[in-house]
Amino acid sequence: MDTIDNRINAFHNLGKLFKDISIQSNNSTQQLWVDRFNQEIETANQYNKWFTREYILLSFQNWSKELNKKNLSLWINNYPLKDCSKKTVAIIMAGNLPMVGFHDFICSTILNYNCLIKMSSDDKIILPVIIEFLDYLNPGFNSKIEFTEKPIKDFDGVIATGSNSSFKYFEYYFKKYPKILRKNRHSIAILDGNESKQDLINLGKDVFYYFGMGCRSVSKLLVPNDYDFDLLFNAFYEHKEIINHNRYANNYDYNKAIYLMSEQKFIENGFIMLKEDQKLGSPISCLFYEKYNSNNDINEYINNNKDIIQCVVSNFLTKNSIPFGSSQSPKIENFADNIDTLNFLLKI
Repeated sequence: MDTIDNRINAFHNLGKLFKDISIQSNNSTQQLWVDRFNQEIETANQYNKWFTREYILLSFQNWSKELNKKNLSLWINNYPLKDCSKKTVAIIMAGNLPMVGFHDFICSTILNYNCLIKMSSDDKIILPVIIEFLDYLNPGFNSKIEFTEKPIKDFDGVIATGSNSSFKYFEYYFKKYPKILRKNRHSIAILDGNESKQDLINLGKDVFYYFGMGCRSVSKLLVPNDYDFDLLFNAFYEHKEIINHNRYANNYDYNKAIYLMSEQKFIENGFIMLKEDQKLGSPISCLFYEKYNSNNDINEYINNNKDIIQCVVSNFLTKNSIPFGSSQSPKIENFADNIDTLNFLLKI
């Protein structure tokens, strides 16, 4: 793994494996690894019921589209590369989604950093097997990786992702180090009533995929004053099976009971509740909304909340928005919180 071409080639082959796993191939050139990952997917689901087989495979599918020689080469060639093999980056990963810290891992290992990784207890099954596969392709790869559950030490920089409360701890603990620190963010969608049914079905992917637990999950809608929510409910019906997941259903019943007991107004369709609320982040099984009068209202809302918004989804009703259905499948060049991780690592 001592050249950038070797590392790009390794991730290219990982992308091919991810594709075979996501389509459940029975004749992969790496069939033993497909079978191995299938076993680990079951283990991950047993360990964390939010990590369903469907969503782990979806994560593999999304990554398989990004991990190829062309994408990786175009991406990495935009930077003034240098030898980082003598430096160590500490990566503290979140655990809300399957492989949620994988992009940080790619950025660090493709630059040949030594990685000191502290995984979330909710997501500790899949990444070690990925590293086993990369070491199988390039013996010695795993010598650059160390997992720890102890307080981290002996590193040159840190990337830490967590909640708002853990952010304060990170700020204090890592105050002397180069760092990227991330806390809670949320994503929004902007509707104007002219969306097609397919647009709204795709919006359902942004809302429901991964049970709405990611920072790229749409948790808030901005809608015009006269918006017809029947349009939304009709399109969302495509995602009705989500209520059959026990933990999601429990959240739905709990939040519904809270709203009823506190006499808060909401509308529902049996698997999601829509509630007018000024807060940006909504609970699982709920989707908040606010009404707007003009584009100025939209721009003002985004500007006022820019530090806690991850994505804006719309039919390009505002600058830098992304299409419906794309929030859960970021490109390799998309960085969390719009902080360029590669640039950060190259400056340590």
